[in-house]
Amino acid sequence: MADEELEGSGSTGPGGAGDSAEVEIEETGQAALVLPADDRPLTLRSAARSDVGLVRPGNEDSGYAGPRLLLVADGMGGHAAGELASAVAVATVADLDVHPPSSSELLNSLTDSIDSVGETISAIINEEPDLTGMGTTVTGLYWLGGRVALVHVGDSRAYLFRDNQLQQLTHDHTFVQTLVDAGRITEEQAATHPKRSLLMRALDGMNPVEADLSVREARAGDRYLLCTDGLSGVVDEASIAGSLTMSDPTGCVTRLVDLALERGAPDNVTVVVADVIVDESVREELFAPVVVGAAGEPRVRAQLPGVRFPDDSQPDPDAPDAPVKLDGGPATAPQPLVDADLIVPAAEQAMRDAQSAAVRKEKRRRRAKFASIYIALIAVIAAVTYGGLIAAQTWLNNQWYVAVNGSAGTGTVGIYQGVQANLGGIRLSSLDLDTQLPVGELPLFDQELVSKGIPAESLTDAQRIVAELESRASECRTVFPPAGCPGSLSNAPVDEVPTPESPTAIPSPAPAIVEETRVEETP
Repeated sequence: MADEELEGSGSTGPGGAGDSAEVEIEETGQAALVLPADDRPLTLRSAARSDVGLVRPGNEDSGYAGPRLLLVADGMGGHAAGELASAVAVATVADLDVHPPSSSELLNSLTDSIDSVGETISAIINEEPDLTGMGTTVTGLYWLGGRVALVHVGDSRAYLFRDNQLQQLTHDHTFVQTLVDAGRITEEQAATHPKRSLLMRALDGMNPVEADLSVREARAGDRYLLCTDGLSGVVDEASIAGSLTMSDPTGCVTRLVDLALERGAPDNVTVVVADVIVDESVREELFAPVVVGAAGEPRVRAQLPGVRFPDDSQPDPDAPDAPVKLDGGPATAPQPLVDADLIVPAAEQAMRDAQSAAVRKEKRRRRAKFASIYIALIAVIAAVTYGGLIAAQTWLNNQWYVAVNGSAGTGTVGIYQGVQANLGGIRLSSLDLDTQLPVGELPLFDQELVSKGIPAESLTDAQRIVAELESRASECRTVFPPAGCPGSLSNAPVDEVPTPESPTAIPSPAPAIVEETRVEETP
């Protein structure tokens, strides 16, 4: 589970929230945050806006501003994929606004909702593999009536504007941020780095994701900003802080989006601004949420029939069952919501359970199919390899050659089966017969041939070659070996063998040999 961070400013503001939070153990054994007493109850007043920008063909961002929850999600994966991912994130996490968890379960519920987003995206990819690569960032703020809980994955951001000071509450999960953290580049260099959009963490339905979680003090007068990198990537913090000095959230979101458009808006821009205000009336009624971007488009919702979207105060005006538009106030002003205590009907819950079961069944079927294909592929590879080895062995068994058995000077003539080569240190031949014929008794030319290896068409052919070698070796064993044999005088260089016609000719060596023989025969 992600780190659960509890932070405070060290002083007590109008909202009555101190620097530390008390924890009590409930009857269930779980630790619960004890919110500080508040004589003047606090609440949120929010506004949201999303724009496609000046470059992108469609809006893959989604935003949500509800009674308790603020959320932005930046989809990725291309048109018709990123918009689905961000819409799923808003629809899934926004369920916490309708069914609020207890304070002891809040952080666990936020974690579970992030996991559910990943599971839903995974199910969509399994149904349509072409959408592989889709994903989304998620940055959300949940109101605790004196404190706020933050959940964050990706490079969208949450800011706190307090006492005219802007503070970034989230940490970007990007490659360039890791370089900044390591001190390898500066914040200024990160803003123009070619890989500044490379995410290290996002909800893609393929990899498990650990969200950053924290709980922070809230004060009356605080202003929170949630935005995608379509704003933070092109508008500097000084300009953002200047825009947040405007009087109301609606004016702020309008000004911030306009600033991004003035800077070229190369990406979709989604902004949510919320003020912490004192609610003297202490009323419990909730207000209809505002859904912007892809999650608010009917065509996107139509592609996600299994996803339950929040009731929107700005529904499709062309829908046949659209409610009558109420006058009074800007489009992002809060409007009464139908009974907030309504729960998902049992029939709808059963349908969702059946859909989840069908998804799990399909996953098991796909795994079994892939396992069968994998096993079959391994069997085919093994069969081909085995067949190749058998064929190679058969071929080698039909190859023969005659070569030296031992060293070239003292070895004998041998008949070998295979080929005269090595493969990976393995000799591809074996000695079939040692003829005991010394290589040194062969004519010099034959010695050279045998040392290099004489190929034969078969064992019979190899035996024929050996017989010829033995015949020539016999000729070399005579008293006067013919030319080419070891010890033959005809092997001497021409300039060392005098001719009888030469005035300085040396007597022929043959009589000398005869005379020497006669001496040996004298008793």
